[in-house]
Amino acid sequence: MKILETHHLTKRYDCFTAVDGIDFTIHEGELFGLLGPNGAGKTTTINMLTGLARITAGSVKLKGFDCTRDITKAQSLMGIVPDESNLYEELDGFQNLCFCAALYGIPKRRRRQKAAELLDQFDLADARSKPFRAYSKGMKRKLTIAAGIIHAPKILFLDEPTTAIDVASARQIRQLIRSLNQTGTTILLTTHYIEEAERLCHRIAFLVGGKIVRLGTLSELMDEAQQENIIQFRLAGPVAQLELAVSREFPQFVTEISGDGIIRIKSQLPVNIMPFMRLFDRNNLDVYEAKIIRPSLEEVFVKVTGLEIAKMKQEKEKSKR
Repeated sequence: MKILETHHLTKRYDCFTAVDGIDFTIHEGELFGLLGPNGAGKTTTINMLTGLARITAGSVKLKGFDCTRDITKAQSLMGIVPDESNLYEELDGFQNLCFCAALYGIPKRRRRQKAAELLDQFDLADARSKPFRAYSKGMKRKLTIAAGIIHAPKILFLDEPTTAIDVASARQIRQLIRSLNQTGTTILLTTHYIEEAERLCHRIAFLVGGKIVRLGTLSELMDEAQQENIIQFRLAGPVAQLELAVSREFPQFVTEISGDGIIRIKSQLPVNIMPFMRLFDRNNLDVYEAKIIRPSLEEVFVKVTGLEIAKMKQEKEKSKR
């Protein structure tokens, strides 16, 4: 059953279009990912969905409510975790959660109980009386997620939940996200970490330049890339001189040669490895490994968008600083 639906959702700033007429739906219980580089329009999309940014054109419906006309009712069904924490630095963890619960009209006794439960669930009980400003980045992100679900929302919006935190905290937060989804929380997750989308999401939309350029389940996206057959060989000895020989003998294949004696053969047709084995033998190269390569989501993303993975990785490093 659909819980959220967008139709031609658009956001313009003067002459700049940040989000350009996107359409997608999210079903109850789904973990849906918006994957794209920095500046793709992910945060702007979440801000429009949650009423934090005015929609230029198009519409959003959440559980039947028109978010462009009745955002207050729709917001009561949402949990929102922005990319930058919106909690109070001077309050401690317990006070922050109780305050957020009070905003949703949860009675005092229940909100204190719920705050304590979430601190335990998110492994923050020992820091319940510590001021929020003294939390690490990972702890701050966990408490912000706890605050976003204290009222048991129908859908949780997570904007770049693991950006700029350490590896161990990011792993914990991914586990928390997976656990929340497995217990019934519908989640929309934005990320520019390809492996994060691959690990967590049921369906993924590639968002580039404000447009959705591909949308599907992980298997659907992989199937598109798996139309290409890839065989990888790992050889002993220099392989740079092989490129011309392989191209000359097998012009129907695409050849990629990299360091560490790795050569990849790509073809739309099945690849018979024996002719290559004979070529390697004639060049006195021992074959240490020959295997079929299944495309990763990274490779699908590059193929669809044309964006270089190196650029995505540079963005990751910049976001951690």
